[in-house]
Amino acid sequence: MGFVSTETERNMMTEFWKEHSKFATVEEMMLDSNAQELTQHELPEILSMLPSLAGSDVLELGAGIGRYTRHLIGKARHVTAVDFMEKFVEKNRLDNSHLGSAEFIQADVTKLDFPKHSFDVVFSNWLLMYLSDQELKSLAEKFLMWLRPGGYLFFRESCFHQSGDRKRDFNPTHYRSPAYYNHLMTSLLLDESEKTEKKCYGFDMVLNKTVHTYVKMKNNQNQLCWLMQKVHRDVVQQHQGGFSTFQEFLDNQQYTRTGILRYEKMFGSGYVSTGGISTTKEFVDMLNLKAGQKVLDVGCGIGGGDFYMAKTFGVEVLGMDLSSNMVEIAMERAVKEKVPLVQFEVSDATKRMFPDTTFDVVYSRDMILHISDKLDLFRKFYVSVYTGRYANNYLCAVDSWLKSGGKLLISDYCCGEKPWSPAFEDYVNQRGYILYTPQRYGQFLSEVGFSNVHAEDRTEQFIQVIKAELQRAGEMKEEFIQEFSQEAYDAIVNGWTEKLQRCETGDQRWGLFYATKE
Repeated sequence: MGFVSTETERNMMTEFWKEHSKFATVEEMMLDSNAQELTQHELPEILSMLPSLAGSDVLELGAGIGRYTRHLIGKARHVTAVDFMEKFVEKNRLDNSHLGSAEFIQADVTKLDFPKHSFDVVFSNWLLMYLSDQELKSLAEKFLMWLRPGGYLFFRESCFHQSGDRKRDFNPTHYRSPAYYNHLMTSLLLDESEKTEKKCYGFDMVLNKTVHTYVKMKNNQNQLCWLMQKVHRDVVQQHQGGFSTFQEFLDNQQYTRTGILRYEKMFGSGYVSTGGISTTKEFVDMLNLKAGQKVLDVGCGIGGGDFYMAKTFGVEVLGMDLSSNMVEIAMERAVKEKVPLVQFEVSDATKRMFPDTTFDVVYSRDMILHISDKLDLFRKFYVSVYTGRYANNYLCAVDSWLKSGGKLLISDYCCGEKPWSPAFEDYVNQRGYILYTPQRYGQFLSEVGFSNVHAEDRTEQFIQVIKAELQRAGEMKEEFIQEFSQEAYDAIVNGWTEKLQRCETGDQRWGLFYATKE
């Protein structure tokens, strides 16, 4: 857009929406001639990503004519719906004010203010892309202040380019990258300290994913949404490497984009887990997948296993990973693979919520080693109890990710009995892994209620796979060095060799776990 003053930009944005709000229609609001059909499919998809709204106070920004307002009013204790186009606000009030407790405000969000801790949920749909970078940062800081601790921020934006087909004489929209929003939101820090207590808050990622309606109907991957949670930040205790969040550690240290591609070179195209396609075929065969079933891949990496399951068995797969680098690569591959049955999202398995009994299978490869409270995660798979504090009331919901008869398959790094060698202690601490023996791992699954639990120590297979991968590394040495560097090759080979040594001394183990939900 070039440099323009803040006042000039706000005036341009006002003129833009005056031009596109003359009749207060859904086609105008969505800037798309196909708005009615898009809304029919998009609404339930977006609403399914929200946390429970029962008893909550919701702030809806950029509410427009009320596409979402009517649904939010039906679920929440109170909704404050804000838009800066008067015609939109009036239509929203006329159509939806009778549905429940709601307030309708015509205001510019850059001038909006509320007391701190006013809301449990802030919801915005296509708003932030109409703000300058400075306005966006200022509003994001207000989000943190307006939300109660534990509250949620949901927002959805067009990234990279426009989606709607409506003619525009000029377009002042900021089509940012998902990475821009990720970095901005997760780097915010709000100091709410009191005289006797130090309190700082920030946003943790719960999920970031494409709006699948646009992928299916318009082959468009640029519609993305986020769910963030306001959480306490301990500014003293940081994650490995001094990062303020675990996601920052993953994306900036353990799983950089280049590092992921090096791993893929070792494991095989599409894979960043032990054995690549060979172990994937072996383990997936144990699941007896049927066309139409739904599979959740927890820690999907770059998606090779998900494409394999969808193509081979006709199952629908949702791949989730906390590493945005992993998911970015997976989504790039998805465009080439053209497998509509596979979706990916950046999300935190410890915070993610799904409608009850969504999946036939939960599948995870070498990821749960990062999770400290494995028992709590396994409860989510089997039966989840969500609690939340809304309007001074504690509410509770019980859900299960797996359907009755659903199957669970996990491979993961494990350990031998303690005491460990000092070298293994250092390795585990440096990586931040939380490891258990295969036997204890299996006991966790039994404790949460799973049946037919099989806990297998597959370390011997792991050793053979490592040796085969080292042999392949030697065979492609020149190719690897040319693609990356001599230093990168040496680091990979040394890492694999050390992994082999840890297994042969008995410190490191590899487990395979299979269970069913009766």
